[in-house]
Amino acid sequence: MFSIIIKDFSFDTIIGVLDFERTTPQKVIVNTEIFYDYNNEYLDYAKVSEIIKNILQNKKFEILEDSLDYICSYLKNEYPEITTINLEILKPNILNDMIVGAKIIKKY
Repeated sequence: MFSIIIKDFSFDTIIGVLDFERTTPQKVIVNTEIFYDYNNEYLDYAKVSEIIKNILQNKKFEILEDSLDYICSYLKNEYPEITTINLEILKPNILNDMIVGAKIIKKY
């Protein structure tokens, strides 16, 4: 079994439930490790990161958990060879003195 790692992938997007979060893009940081069955075809981390960014920027989720679940389902559908996804989305600027976020571990 192999995995790809995407770490500290940051960009701005609309995400959250607070009024200002619905109108002002904020920085998010995405970390993921995706395990897959390697059958002479690799999982392209550039394409995976592009998918994640496009989903987050276009869907404008309110709840991090909904975004995590959606991204996992989309990636599994796109890449059936995926066996496990560890995916974390952090919001580094929403609270003072800390970085907050949510994480999902999805096994197939």
